[in-house]
Amino acid sequence: MKKIATMFVLLALALPAVVAQEAENEAPQEKQQRNPGEVQTLFDPHSGSGGYGAFSVGYTKINGRDAIIMGGRGEWVVGHGFGLGMGGYGFVNDPIYNVVDELNYSLAGGYGGLIMEPILFGWFPVHLSFPILIGAGGVASTSYSSDWYDSYEYWDGYLEAATAFFVAEAGVELEFNLVRFFRLSLFGTYRYTSDIIMENTPTDALRSWNVGMTFKFGSF
Repeated sequence: MKKIATMFVLLALALPAVVAQEAENEAPQEKQQRNPGEVQTLFDPHSGSGGYGAFSVGYTKINGRDAIIMGGRGEWVVGHGFGLGMGGYGFVNDPIYNVVDELNYSLAGGYGGLIMEPILFGWFPVHLSFPILIGAGGVASTSYSSDWYDSYEYWDGYLEAATAFFVAEAGVELEFNLVRFFRLSLFGTYRYTSDIIMENTPTDALRSWNVGMTFKFGSF
């Protein structure tokens, strides 16, 4: 029994040296196979570049009132460091009730255009990107009765006014490489538009910050 115990002790003492020697022998080969630009993820490694499709959901202010913004984009990613593509977003804000005419008023619309996205250290599992959108859009003022649904009558909705605008939006995304085909990012952007020319609507009604989440699927 003592001999067996002694053998196990000797093996335990020798094992670290054997493992270290094996690691030293294999290190040059692994070093040759490792790609310096290999994308690292939180759960598995991946290398390469390509493109992706994404959808976003977020919160913003439209005409000083809470609003939801949703949309999507598609991009070609070059060398893990720059994305180029197109995207579009839609929005609608909380309605405000007018006691005089007994109608709810809200602003709704959308915009889209060219997206350029510099990506900083995109091969790291957590990194930053800086999406920039330049394009155009449209917004409309709508009104409807306080009764959204009546089983005996059609819903009364009216288009009060509409106009087009130029838009430029830029911001930052904190991006997480979860797996090789999926990334999740938290974003904060600022939307600048040309003056909105509509009755009873401020010219800067659409200029505001946006915050939210983006879900990206593809080959990065």
